[in-house]
Amino acid sequence: MPSLLLVAGLDARSLALEAPLLQRERHVVEERASGRELLRDIASAGARLVVLGPRLPDLELTEAVKRIRSSPAIRQVSVLALLTAEDPPELEQQVREAGANAVLRRPLESALLERWLAKLLVVPRRVQVRIPVQGQVVGTPRGPDSAHFYGLTRNLSINGMLLASPVRLPSTPDLDLEFMVPGLAPRLQALGRVVREAPEVDWPYMGYGVEFIFVPPDTQDALGLLVSDQGEAPPAEHDELTHGIHSTLRRDEWIYEILEPVQYDAVWHAEIRRAARELWRPGTGGPFYVVEGNSREGVLQEARDFLARYVRPG
Repeated sequence: MPSLLLVAGLDARSLALEAPLLQRERHVVEERASGRELLRDIASAGARLVVLGPRLPDLELTEAVKRIRSSPAIRQVSVLALLTAEDPPELEQQVREAGANAVLRRPLESALLERWLAKLLVVPRRVQVRIPVQGQVVGTPRGPDSAHFYGLTRNLSINGMLLASPVRLPSTPDLDLEFMVPGLAPRLQALGRVVREAPEVDWPYMGYGVEFIFVPPDTQDALGLLVSDQGEAPPAEHDELTHGIHSTLRRDEWIYEILEPVQYDAVWHAEIRRAARELWRPGTGGPFYVVEGNSREGVLQEARDFLARYVRPG
């Protein structure tokens, strides 16, 4: 399907000539005179991809990207930044951290540009079919002296996830991921890479958009079942009446759920979820915290102790 691309800080006709894919698939490329004009038109024009040059007349490049990612109306649009060979490496790093999906430097091959354009044009469609499941994630950044961290997935697709991490991650690390999703195999695995920060899912941790680089066949099959045309997950194995909840705790206007512990090798995790008291039904709580223990009983006690320490009545 043809899509609309908005560009600023570069010439739209030159981009269309540089990437014949755009003309071949009849994508529409429109140029905006300034960063603010582009930001104003993204939602109303229905743009699927924004391409930014290194010099905007009214905004710093990083500021323009940050404004896109901080706006609920347009934060899902794909963002590609094109820098010159002379731009410092620090700028590339800053643009990625601001939330650009990709940053390329000139001179670049036409084939490379076309591959990235084709890939980023499908990102919003992929986001639309993400399933809002909640699951525990164990991540290990690849590199020297890397340590496990335990986070939460906010939603999931066959191509990636939105990850809430308790630790700050480098701009583009590769991550060995293991995650639990209700109703699927006990443990799914993937190699992922952070492609942007995701402020829309950061509470109570830090949010990141993670793209899967490699997915083993069994995980790929399981995700394919989950992300179906209807966007429905297979039935969960646990009793639907309990929704995997071990116990609940009431504190003022909030209901806290302690989920049944899950074992990762020799370590046990228990997720704590929270929902407003007047809206609460079993299984409706959102992620709040994950605790760790050496046994099933130990991690349940850790969860109770955490709530006793940090969630006090009144």
